[in-house]
Amino acid sequence: MPLPGGEDTRPGRRPIFLARASYRRRRLRDAALLAPLAAGFLWALPLLWPRGDTPASRVLVYLFATWALSVLVAVLLARALRRAARAEES
Repeated sequence: MPLPGGEDTRPGRRPIFLARASYRRRRLRDAALLAPLAAGFLWALPLLWPRGDTPASRVLVYLFATWALSVLVAVLLARALRRAARAEES
């Protein structure tokens, strides 16, 4: 029978709400899966800029900064995922 808070206590039913740690691990995995798509979008963005108005040097600086940001995000996500995996093993 569902409780007033929305939780179902019948056997075999999964709880509606996840524990905070497992929820965070899932969101980290989701972010790690979406990061390459976001980086690809940011890399393709200069294709939408007007041609001739933007100097090539500015485009190259943008691409390098986007690449550096992508590497930084990947490192941070990898650390967070590794930390979550260690916590899960313990």
